[in-house]
Amino acid sequence: MTTPFEPERRKPGLFSRLRASFLTGIVVIAPVSLTIWLIWTIMGWVDGFVLPLVPSRFNPEQYIGINLRGVGVIIFLLFTIIVGWVAKGLIGRSLIRFAESLVERMPVVRSIYSGVKQIAETIFAQSERNFEKACLIQYPRKGIWAIGFISTDARGEVAVRAETMGKLISVFVPTTPNPTSGFLLFFPEEDVIELDMSIEDAAKLVISAGLVYPNAKDPTQPAKAA
Repeated sequence: MTTPFEPERRKPGLFSRLRASFLTGIVVIAPVSLTIWLIWTIMGWVDGFVLPLVPSRFNPEQYIGINLRGVGVIIFLLFTIIVGWVAKGLIGRSLIRFAESLVERMPVVRSIYSGVKQIAETIFAQSERNFEKACLIQYPRKGIWAIGFISTDARGEVAVRAETMGKLISVFVPTTPNPTSGFLLFFPEEDVIELDMSIEDAAKLVISAGLVYPNAKDPTQPAKAA
């Protein structure tokens, strides 16, 4: 029941309802469309790089008359698996050591090869080099908080020469919205606050610029494990 002093609530018009439905549709369609477009683009890029290296008699396009998107990706995966399998054997390890010994004698090529190798090992190696936990640190100054990823304890000369009495922790502070770039910082252990959220949830928070929290229903609580 409304009183004479309460304004009557107007129902949304047709245009408002259509706009709300359109925005809802965008929210549903955009992630799916962008994901499909990204996968399709990457497949085309790999095909364009791999297929010219494949002899024409092994290219399915020569027999069916059309270019099948993704054939280059399959060939690349099979080739990579075969190379990895050979590299694990005695002959493969010997060939790799021989090739690296040749590369070490080339000044410019040596620097490029060692840098690319270190990056590849850091990204793809399934070992203790993965980030341990997400954390909260004060950066770039006291009173300003940032999301970081704990990698390892500081070691070697960094730990010895740093003017601190306690243990140092190396923290990777990513940038937004591209978390693959950022800063490597060393913090005293007492200045690093470990978070309950997972690495994946922290990455989503960084990529979305603070729009996507781990627990959408209650952001004050960590996301429940599935």
